[in-house]
Amino acid sequence: MLRTWLAFGSGVLLQRPGPVGRRGYWRTVGLTEGIVSELDTDHHFVHRSTIPTMHFQDSLPRLPVPKLEESIRRYLAAQKPLLDDDHYRNTERIAREFEKEEGRKLQQALVELDKKNKHTSYISDPWFDMYLSARDPVVLTFNPFVSLNPDPKEGYNSQVVRATNLVVSSIKFLNSLKNECLRPDIYYVNPKWSQSRPFKNFIRLLPTSVSWYGAYMVNAYPLDMSQYKRLFNSSRIPKLNKDELFTNEQGRHLLVMRNGHFYVFDVLDPFGNILHPSEIQAHLIYILQDADHLPEFSFCYLTTEERNTWAAIRQQLLEAGNEDNLQKIDSAVFCLCLDNICPKDDIELSHCMLHGQGFNRWFDKSFSLIITSDGTAGINFEHSWGDGVAVLRFVNEVYRNSTRHPAIVPQSDPAALCPAKCERLEFRLNESIQSAINAARMKFDETVEKLSVKRFEFKKYGKEFLVKQKLSPDAVFQLACQITAYRLFGKIVSSYEACSTAAFKHGRTETIRPTSLLTKQCSLAFVEERSKHSVSELRNMIDECSKYHRRLQMEAALGKGFDRHLFALKHLSVSRDDPVPEFFLDAAYQKLNHIILSTSTLQSPAVHIGGFGPVEPDGFGIGYNVYDTWLGCNATGFLTRELQDFLGYLEYSLNDILDVLEGRPLV
Repeated sequence: MLRTWLAFGSGVLLQRPGPVGRRGYWRTVGLTEGIVSELDTDHHFVHRSTIPTMHFQDSLPRLPVPKLEESIRRYLAAQKPLLDDDHYRNTERIAREFEKEEGRKLQQALVELDKKNKHTSYISDPWFDMYLSARDPVVLTFNPFVSLNPDPKEGYNSQVVRATNLVVSSIKFLNSLKNECLRPDIYYVNPKWSQSRPFKNFIRLLPTSVSWYGAYMVNAYPLDMSQYKRLFNSSRIPKLNKDELFTNEQGRHLLVMRNGHFYVFDVLDPFGNILHPSEIQAHLIYILQDADHLPEFSFCYLTTEERNTWAAIRQQLLEAGNEDNLQKIDSAVFCLCLDNICPKDDIELSHCMLHGQGFNRWFDKSFSLIITSDGTAGINFEHSWGDGVAVLRFVNEVYRNSTRHPAIVPQSDPAALCPAKCERLEFRLNESIQSAINAARMKFDETVEKLSVKRFEFKKYGKEFLVKQKLSPDAVFQLACQITAYRLFGKIVSSYEACSTAAFKHGRTETIRPTSLLTKQCSLAFVEERSKHSVSELRNMIDECSKYHRRLQMEAALGKGFDRHLFALKHLSVSRDDPVPEFFLDAAYQKLNHIILSTSTLQSPAVHIGGFGPVEPDGFGIGYNVYDTWLGCNATGFLTRELQDFLGYLEYSLNDILDVLEGRPLV
């Protein structure tokens, strides 16, 4: 570990001892060039970066608006495997007419609008609008989860110890972000540059207007970090027809939930000092003791409601005199959920982290840190403000810091309990609100009762084997899913794989469409024509699918997919009150966007499992990973039997692929 670091920025560096009882804690007011002791690194920051956090933001490249003819070509390529010849010809006709007429006019308008808004991307506002205008409940529909691995030191996994350490590390991350000393997100083609002090000092001295180009010179690619401003002190506020995102960076208090009760206490002082860990520990112990029963009415259930319903009830809450308490919830740095449950396996864990029991969550917070009774930790996050890149970075840093530099040890003595510093929020709930809570609870219980979660692990091969075969591991898993879906449904279905476009200013995501003519051909060969193809022919099909999938991945990452582009054109048309073009009314367009297989991959040394709900009632949500020696997924769906069959067939498909790769004919 570095013993010193450079502090930079405006202002004067002042160090003085913190209050009595905070030995080793220091206050920092302003930052300038100079040498700072390691104490601040340990107690107030996850690390100190030589390069300022937002140093690259001004010079990031802009997300390109694809050419309309290229998007139409890619769109038709994605439609081809889903349609029979007659339907495809009709869809092609509609698409070509759109390209020549309404689409051309919308494209011109979109390009002009993009030129006027060089501070952002063409997709940013429409994408925010899509999320915030959606009236579906956020739970299951939008909010994903990630579950953290246990602390490697067994004694540190008790609920209070784990919660205290994760809270302290989370606030260190917040301090690092606020003070511009969180390392920027950079993708290094040559990882040696990430440890190169000359490189960092050179980049730091470059003006922000050209800093991205300096990194690009050595094949280092900074990523957009605009979403981080919504990570803390933020909530989604329900409003009629369209919600709002609220952020109050002045909030210094933590929101803690236990058995459906709300508590707040300050975790930062006005100078940015973190509350001493023993005091945080004492507050959490007090909360566990105080919240010993469920409230008669837990209005947490309201955050699981349809958004217009929730917006109307929230207005009733405000009128009933709950404005101050709601403001404290919305502006809290984040929400800590102390659950009274010990999941016995990964299935129960997934249910806990994805939706819980409803009464101990505030699903509108930017993220909630969940700690179960046995110290298992996870994150559930609201999706409108940002994507997995920011959340995964936060999870990685907090896990690493809390396990390597724990704020307290299992034998730590908490500070003296001081209930006055920990406020329990009490709410005024009239009969109308109570009735709404009961209705929300019943709907929530009925919905989660129908949701099935299944785990799948395949131990025969993983990334190492597939790379030796010169195949894309991601492509092979996606191909296996395509073959499996054909086995299960007897047809080719629409699929979705998420891809980040964070390499561009205000980039969000793009869609990879794993379903192609090549995967259709391969699916038919593996399911219906097993005896008609030689091993070498089948192997060649797998190779071609892998190459094509790599191409789709690259195009999506470079902003050259078609989904976001067409979505932006449609959004522009609607915003101008134009008649909806026939292109967007085509049944084939609707079918393509009825996602049966919604997939996303997430891999990190900090993450145990992750997951999300299905996009459609008749679809599956598949969070998967390809590890070095095995692969697996965490799958969700409302069709329990079909989900179980899907995973059984998935094992069959992966075994078939293994047989072909090892030269064995299919039987």
